[in-house]
Amino acid sequence: MKRENINAKNAPDPHGGYSQAVRLEAYERLLLVSGQIPADRDDKVPDGFEAQARQVWRNVDAQLKAAGMDKSNLVKVTTYLADRQYATANRELRSEYLGAVAPAMTVVICGIFDERWLLEVEAVAAQ
Repeated sequence: MKRENINAKNAPDPHGGYSQAVRLEAYERLLLVSGQIPADRDDKVPDGFEAQARQVWRNVDAQLKAAGMDKSNLVKVTTYLADRQYATANRELRSEYLGAVAPAMTVVICGIFDERWLLEVEAVAAQ
C-alpha cells in the first residue's frame, strides 16, 4: 500500500499530530471500525476522562488486531467528545497513543449515546 499524508500549502496547517488528508493507493484491505466506547468486555466504564480515553484506545487496538492490523494502518479517526473541556486531554492522550502515525482527523463535540461515556472513537484503517 502506498500512503501519502497531504497538507495543502494554501490551507491551515494541522495542529496536534494529524494530517489534513491521507491518500491511499494500491491497498488490499479496508477496515471500518465502529465507534469504540469507553467500556471493557464486562461493560465496566472507568471514572474520569483519561481512564475512559485509554479504554477507548485499547478497544480500537483490539479491533485492529482482530483484523490483522495495528495503529500504523489508521488513515482516518473521528473522535466524539461529550464536552469541549476534554479537548486538550483528548489531544494529549491521542498523540501518546498514535505517536508518529498521522491519520486524517476530526473531533466533534456532541451528546453521546450513553451519558456515562465521555468520548467515542471511530476509525478507518487500510493495508
